[in-house]
Amino acid sequence: MSLQNTPVRILIVDDDQDDFIITSEYVKHIPGANYKIDWCPRYKDALAHMINRDYELYFVDYLLGAKSGVDLLKEALENNCEEPIILLTGKGNYHVDIEAMQLGAVDYLIKTELSIEKMERSIRYALERSATLKALKANERKYRGIFEKSKDIVFITNEQLDFKDVNSAVEPLIGYTKEEILTMNLVDIIDQAQHKKYLQQAILLRKEVNDWDVIINTKSGDKKSCIVTLTIDDSYTDNIYLQGIIHDITNLKKIEKATLQAEKLAAAGRLVRTLAHEVRNPLNNITLSVEQMQQEVMDENTTLYLNIIQRNGKRISDLISELLNTSRPTEITLEEYTLQTILDEVISSAIDRLTLKRIKLQVSYPNEIQLILADKEKLKIALLNIVINAIEAMEEQTGQLSISLHHLTNHVVLNISDNGCGISEENISRLFEPYFTQKRNGVGLGLAFTLNILQSHKATIDVSSILSGGTTFTITFPLAHAIDESLTETDSAEATIAG
Repeated sequence: MSLQNTPVRILIVDDDQDDFIITSEYVKHIPGANYKIDWCPRYKDALAHMINRDYELYFVDYLLGAKSGVDLLKEALENNCEEPIILLTGKGNYHVDIEAMQLGAVDYLIKTELSIEKMERSIRYALERSATLKALKANERKYRGIFEKSKDIVFITNEQLDFKDVNSAVEPLIGYTKEEILTMNLVDIIDQAQHKKYLQQAILLRKEVNDWDVIINTKSGDKKSCIVTLTIDDSYTDNIYLQGIIHDITNLKKIEKATLQAEKLAAAGRLVRTLAHEVRNPLNNITLSVEQMQQEVMDENTTLYLNIIQRNGKRISDLISELLNTSRPTEITLEEYTLQTILDEVISSAIDRLTLKRIKLQVSYPNEIQLILADKEKLKIALLNIVINAIEAMEEQTGQLSISLHHLTNHVVLNISDNGCGISEENISRLFEPYFTQKRNGVGLGLAFTLNILQSHKATIDVSSILSGGTTFTITFPLAHAIDESLTETDSAEATIAG
């Protein structure tokens, strides 16, 4: 061995001092050796040294009084001793040799067969093996730490996509405990049947899935938008497995959707204002001309036609006014109200429609009062629009309308669900556009006006629907105290800047 600046600390555990002296002499006479050798005759003291990692190498005699060197080896390894242990015995014993090596001893030496060469080779091998194992364990701890601390779900499956290992992020993200998910298959949490089939075919044909945008079902029944990456590792033909990551992008999708919605409404607003200006100018000229002609013309047929022109001109003017109202921010006066009270009044306004169509109503409120800042009358109009649309989408007698509130830390979530005809995916993205409607006689301004009012209340709205399976409107309101705290923080920051 090459000379080292820092001596290697070696502990010889032997209850016979003469055997310690003989063993230590072999070690001391190794050419170029730089060792610090200590003696420990007691089992308990030796175990304490091993647990405290006081030495870099241990020679342990097989006979240590009431207990054996194998017992010491077991206890040391149970207490996470990573330093190499070499077992010494007075005579050879094949079974002891096998047991010691299986338990984790790096070598097994017979005292009567010791030599300087054997001792040098054994120590060199033990220290090199120990360094390699320590490096492997350090890497394992590092990557295990990355695995466990990741905010994304990191998992391993077999070829059939059965979960074999998963990190602790699985519970906060999709609700399943680690024990529960390990009894499941990756396909079990994928939402749509065609996506399940795609996943299985992709693994079979391409051996990987890269940045796949998919819906994941949580334990509670909610759906989350996620990115899934999955690769197959067939380095070892007898143990093929797949490793993957599930990254939750639900909030990002909501932000993108809200941003796109706002951009579309802003663009529609600009178009509406331009058209309104361009249409109203010639419309005013037409109206003034008709009024002048009505005063001069006495013919009955001509008067009839002029009245038709006047009525339709007024109708066009009213439509332009409605369109402008939906495209500009609604002016509201916010006061503190209980959301349960507002909903009760909305239900009261819709109760006749519910009764006539024999629709079952289910209402669920939390026990705590949910205070929000609202313009009560305008918010009632917005929520009533959604409720009426839900009623109209359902069949008589079989319809079921559900209205529920869920309290969060600084928000309250309102769900309005029906079991009606549902909305197609392409139509959901257009739902709040002015003049978009699926009703035969609808104008298409109701939901656009609703969105305008909700945005003025700093509320967010999300729609999920299944064709022939119903629709759910999810509206999230900030609680009154959360808005008050936000305004207080803003005022404090402005005062600080001014100071």
